[in-house]
Parts: sequence; structure tokens; C-alpha cells
Amino acid sequence: MTGRGVRARLVALLAALVLGGTPATGASATTSTTSTTDTTPATAITSARRADAPVVTVDRLEAARGASITVSGKGWRPGALLTLLVCGQNMIGGTNACANAEGRTVTTAPDGTFRRGLPVAAPPEPCPCVVHVATVTGEPAAADAAFSVSGHPVEPLPQQRTGGERLSVLDARLEGGGSLLTWFGAPPKRRLVVTVANLGPTPAVDPAFRLGTSRGVLAPSWEDRPWRGTVAAGSKERVSLDVELAAGAYGDYLVSLQYGGTVLVEQPWDVSRPWGVTLFWILLCVVVPLAVFRAGMAVVDRLRPRAPARAAPGPGGAATAPSLPWFTPATGPRAAQPREPDGGAR
Repeated sequence: MTGRGVRARLVALLAALVLGGTPATGASATTSTTSTTDTTPATAITSARRADAPVVTVDRLEAARGASITVSGKGWRPGALLTLLVCGQNMIGGTNACANAEGRTVTTAPDGTFRRGLPVAAPPEPCPCVVHVATVTGEPAAADAAFSVSGHPVEPLPQQRTGGERLSVLDARLEGGGSLLTWFGAPPKRRLVVTVANLGPTPAVDPAFRLGTSRGVLAPSWEDRPWRGTVAAGSKERVSLDVELAAGAYGDYLVSLQYGGTVLVEQPWDVSRPWGVTLFWILLCVVVPLAVFRAGMAVVDRLRPRAPARAAPGPGGAATAPSLPWFTPATGPRAAQPREPDGGAR
């Protein structure tokens, strides 16, 4: 092979290498572009979801009790009914930590915004506090805004639970009985005493139970009942919770205890009828007409005319004439005239 042929082969080899590397570079660029294009929409969707979340703001971060603040919001469902509450402990214990009596309601505008005044009240739990806004009907949504009540106690937040506790009920019973007031319609009261065991690997610190009461086929009415204490892993504790029904309640009730969305136990409760109320109405229906009758008879007795007084006997035993001109049927003037016989003078 001549030198000219070798040079020709080297030139051809270099040309092949250059042309072969260019497509690979183009493929890498295409792959990189595709990857960038696929990632951008996901980031945009995440940002859009965060932007659509409801937002709550307050015009002041701190105010004294009795003052008024303005709460504003955006990103809510149009026409939604919202509740505004001042809550303590960052509302960890639910609405039991909020000043429910001083809460307000508001309806959102068509664009999902609202603006409402809210009186500042001291929540039942210490601060740190928040202004809690939540929907009443429809799809649930909620948002909080940090807020401080001047002069209100401040305590650290409770330790967050790890969620490893597993509570179960070993024994349950209702303690207590009725009283004389309950027989006349007072609210029936009992105490639910349960023995709770923790089968999980972590302790249950201040477990927040929910207590429900129901009658017949109706759904239970739940109430948050936090319990102060710790159920260590592998141990058991005795928990007592008070149960109270409405005034005048009677019939077959069911008391339920729930924790973490699971019903732990259901205890039946037979509430006797308040017969004292029935007796009261029966006596009322008898006594009132009798009292009205006696009052009417007393009025009639006062209004009717009195009978004339009889003549008193004189010294000789003869009756003296009365001072008033009353006459008896046998002593009247006409009675003194003699009657003519049937065959009298013609």
C-alpha cells in the first residue's frame, strides 16, 4: 500500500468518527429537552394546587380581649358558609379549645373571598392561639391564621404523638343511678368507666377520646373528651368519662367510645321514664279546675242576697216584730182578712 492510500484511509476514518458522534450528541440534547419538558408541568401543577388552597389573614397579630379584628380570606369555594373562631393551643384539641360562643359566620363572595369582623375572646385553652376558619357544609376546608390574645396565658404545645399506640378496652361499665330530680325530668347522668390497654410500642399521651350517645337507629352525637394521662406501652389504665343526656330523656340509649376513628366499646343504657312529670300534669289537671270551682263558688256566695233576719223572742216569750217591713206568708195584711164561706151573703 502506497502512502497516498494510507492517507486516504485515515481521512475516511476521521470523517466517520466525526459524523458518528454528532447524532449521539443530538440524541442527548433531545433526551435532556424531553426530560425538562416533562418535569415543568409537574412543578406547575404543584404550584397551582398550593395557590388554590384557602388563605386566611388578620389585620392585627395581637389584640386585647373585647377588641375586634378583621378577618379576610381568599381561595374559598364561592357561596360557602364559614365559621370564624379564636382557638387556643393551635386548636390541637379541636373546637373544645375555641371560644365558640363568640364565633361568627360569613358567606364567601362569588370570587371566593370574604371579609368579616370578629370579636376577640379568651379561648378556654392557653395560647399560642389561632383564628380558625372552616366550612360548615359541602366539601370540608379549613385554614388558620396565627394570632395572640393580650394577657392570655401562654403554654407550650403538647408533645406530638408518634401514632404507634394501639388502645383497646378490656372492661366497660356505667356507674351511677337516678335521683329524685331525674324522676321529675332532670338530665340523666352516668359515668362511663373503662379499662384501656395499650398494645402498641409507644405510649399514648393525653389520648383524645370521643364520646357518643344515640337512641334507637339514630346516629351517635359525638363529643370530644380528652383524657389527661399517659397509657404506657404494654400497660393498662382506668379511664372515667361523664355522660349526660338532655332533660326529660328516656328510652334505650347507646353510649359509644371512639379513639382514632375506631369505636372501642358500646354500652347500652336504659333510661327510665320521668314519671314525676306525668304525675305533676295529672295533679295540675285536677287541682286547677277544683281551685277555679272553689273561687267561683266564693264569688257567687258574696253576690247572692242575704235572707231576712227572724224576730227575736220578747220578755214574755212573744216574738217582737222585726224592724224592717218583712212579712212571712202567714202574717201578711191579706192573710189577716177573713175568708167568706161558699154560701155567703148575696
